[in-house]
Amino acid sequence: MKLKTYKKKPRIVRSVILIIVAVIQLFPLYWMLTFSLKGNNEIFGGNILGLPKDWRWDNYANVFNQTNIPKYLMNSIIVTAITIVFTLLLSAMVTYAIVRLKWFLSKTVYILFLVGMMLPIHAVLLPLFVNLKPVMNTYAALILPYVAFAMPLSILIMVGSLEGIPRELEEAAFIDGANIYKIFFNIIMPLLSPTMATVAILTFLSSWNEMMLAVTFISNESFKTITTGVLDMVGKYSTKWGLIGAGLVVATIPTIIMYILLSDNVQKSLAAGAVKG
Repeated sequence: MKLKTYKKKPRIVRSVILIIVAVIQLFPLYWMLTFSLKGNNEIFGGNILGLPKDWRWDNYANVFNQTNIPKYLMNSIIVTAITIVFTLLLSAMVTYAIVRLKWFLSKTVYILFLVGMMLPIHAVLLPLFVNLKPVMNTYAALILPYVAFAMPLSILIMVGSLEGIPRELEEAAFIDGANIYKIFFNIIMPLLSPTMATVAILTFLSSWNEMMLAVTFISNESFKTITTGVLDMVGKYSTKWGLIGAGLVVATIPTIIMYILLSDNVQKSLAAGAVKG
């Protein structure tokens, strides 16, 4: 009996720790949801953390009817989707060239991409502003730097995964008459799909939540993204904070959907990395 009790104690402690971590992680979502259903009087009246006394569901209707959030949301979807596609394709191509193709600058190119991870966005803000003037106030002004900043980490992740794929698969395809393009798109890309799902989520989060470049390069109302759109909801003389909370919830929903859709592939990628290690 004592032995069973001794074995149960670590499980209880582990369960308590996991519950505490879960509460810490979920609390911001709870706060944001309750915040979005309150009015200014209730928020500034002291009821910040509790449930709303007057449930303001009209905040969500007003977000779509009285603001440009739908347009900002669509802009974010367009920018983020194109960024993910280009990041995945270019990163996979560069990774394949570095790991599989034999050329004397492969390691140098790999190191140069890794150096890109060390560059803070603030250090390149002015050069980007100068060089992106021709495409300012367009989707390209955000997509180009987003892809450039996402590729170093994506390549780092994909290199580790591609090194674990046996070369014999490609050699067999070569013997069957497949060229390098068929091998890349029909063999390598499908095998990298769990890793690419991980990269897609990381790229989505960095692009969807980015605000500094969006504020700097986009001033045209037609191309603003959701982050700058929510920021514009702050009034000069008065602000409906419950409305902003509803806008934040709307901006968060795509992130949750993205993770739900790709979470299985992310777990497979992590499991593959663990087995390889």
